[in-house]
Amino acid sequence: MPPSYAIISDYFPSGSRGTALSLFNLGPPIGQALGIAFGASIAAAYSWRSAFIVVGIIGVATALIVWVFVREPKRGGLDAPATVPVSEAAAEKSGFWATFAMFFKHPVLLRVALACGATQFVTYAVLNFTTLFLMREKGMNLNEVAIYYALLIAVFVSAGMYISGRLIDRYAPRAKTAFAYIPAIGLALALPLFVGFVWAPSWQLALLFLALPTGLNYFYLSPAVTLVQEEVRPDQRVLSGALLLLVMNLIGLGLGPTYLGFVSDYFRPTHPDNSLQMAFYTLAPFYLLAIALFFWLAAAIKREAKARSAA
Repeated sequence: MPPSYAIISDYFPSGSRGTALSLFNLGPPIGQALGIAFGASIAAAYSWRSAFIVVGIIGVATALIVWVFVREPKRGGLDAPATVPVSEAAAEKSGFWATFAMFFKHPVLLRVALACGATQFVTYAVLNFTTLFLMREKGMNLNEVAIYYALLIAVFVSAGMYISGRLIDRYAPRAKTAFAYIPAIGLALALPLFVGFVWAPSWQLALLFLALPTGLNYFYLSPAVTLVQEEVRPDQRVLSGALLLLVMNLIGLGLGPTYLGFVSDYFRPTHPDNSLQMAFYTLAPFYLLAIALFFWLAAAIKREAKARSAA
């Protein structure tokens, strides 16, 4: 992912990177949808082991195609001259540890990583347990999951990523705080609908409630990736993108599903028929935490803009 972010940032100039990166980010939701559809179908017809093998073969084949046909563009060729390293001394400062230290000392970069981590805490928890939730407590079967939930993931996650990318290209040139406010607004709109999804007594109604939050939950990714790529020098983009994903995944993927599974187990003795539902309800405060962190990011962006204006 990080090399892809850097390559796309070298293929497209500032002002169109949000859309370009959002189109690239359609890969995961489309892949998730295909994985759910084909994986569930193969698992239903054969076994879950066969599903993993088939999906793995597809990944290897795709990697070979990219290796053969994708060419790397000129690094920083479409950036404003001031953002391109102008000397060997500047290039030397972009080594691993120098970039690592810069990333975690930079208020904007650190805060966007933490805000995204809090968001992914919710999204990964939901993504990892929604299929089980829909089957165990809402009454869906594997074939229904393969059709309806897969379509929902493909359409609405893709829409959320693409729309947020377009919004960034439109509003960030006018106000850089759009990188923070667009994800915050998306999460604020998603929260009540997510609660409706958890409450819904049938899987049909649950999917109706889940549709919009599925897209709004992903209003953070395209703005975050674009912000990091534009905030650093071209020779720092790959590692900065990797550090963004590192923080996001350590918090989101590392803690989100673990937390939700733990809470579901905690509620199981007292709520044996709806322990996952009770666990899902406890994700609501994490929505509020993520929103607060994006407002914290907006404050850092404003402070940085004032400092640059003064300079």
